Amino acid sequence: MKKRSQSNPTSADEVATPPEGRDAPPNAVDDLHATQADAPGGAHADSAEAVADAGAEQEISALAKEVAVQKDKYLRMLAEYENFRKRAVRERQEAEHKGMGFLIKGILDTLDDLGRFAHLDPDSTDTKTVVEGVELIERKLLKSLAGHGLELVNPVDAPFDPTFQEALTTVPAATEEEDHFVAQVYQVGYVFNGQLLRPARVVVKQWKGGDAGSTN
Repeated sequence: MKKRSQSNPTSADEVATPPEGRDAPPNAVDDLHATQADAPGGAHADSAEAVADAGAEQEISALAKEVAVQKDKYLRMLAEYENFRKRAVRERQEAEHKGMGFLIKGILDTLDDLGRFAHLDPDSTDTKTVVEGVELIERKLLKSLAGHGLELVNPVDAPFDPTFQEALTTVPAATEEEDHFVAQVYQVGYVFNGQLLRPARVVVKQWKGGDAGSTN
């Protein structure tokens, strides 16, 4: 009998080669190519993302520090402004009080004179003395107030000025030249350092072309 010939087994290290004319399974080749192509690129993408995250965190940290610095500056400026405002209000009040103190100090002597006349004995004081005393007090008071900037508006026989005068009524003027002149002052006015405190209330002459006319 003839013995069967036994073929040598393939070693473990040898790769079975497909028979000629036959290709390797396509899926296995594609998977191998995909693995070889993706492995290096994926690692690079992860590294770039990590660098970007680290940069973003640094930028956020820097912005947070800048916000804190600007907030501190704002709070300091706000505190300084509030202190300045309070100081300005206090200084203005002190200046007003000081000015009023000077004003009152200037009329103390006049108040003393007024007090003395208020306590005169009517049985031993004549009317002329009282009138002269009151006139003296008035002159002293006006002089003292004038030193602080008070001006008297008493425009008798002066042209009518609506800026500082208020016309209560009119009377006929005797001549055309007297038209719009003050005929009478009912109440004097006052100006303090250029500011009108009260207008003078007056009667104004009005020319009616020679016709006496009635008072408006």
